[in-house]
Amino acid sequence: MNLNQITIPSLDLKNSIFFYKTLGLRLIVEALPHYARFECIEGDTTFSIHKVEKLPNGEGVYVYFETEKLDIEVARLINKGIEFDLLPTDQSWLWREARLKDPDGNLIVLYFAGDHRKNPPWRLQD
Repeated sequence: MNLNQITIPSLDLKNSIFFYKTLGLRLIVEALPHYARFECIEGDTTFSIHKVEKLPNGEGVYVYFETEKLDIEVARLINKGIEFDLLPTDQSWLWREARLKDPDGNLIVLYFAGDHRKNPPWRLQD
């Protein structure tokens, strides 16, 4: 299996489309008012949002987008008015992360992990 598509809920697709286009995703399907799909600029993954009447309770969804140019991307987004809850920070799990929320409160993590994403020093051996 290959994970290649993620869909998250949204109360306001137009607002979310603007947000994700600002992040740098390419809009490829716009079926308003119910659905929109994007493709990531790097890799082969697609990402979509669908209209809901009510968001899930609890912490919600965490979505991770990886970029080798994390600090540059964060600076670009700040210049476009995007607010971050956490600026790029080196984490104990060997990733560098910046955190923000989308218009619906879903947690978005921009990060760079390099080889540590799949091969941390504590990876289980086969």
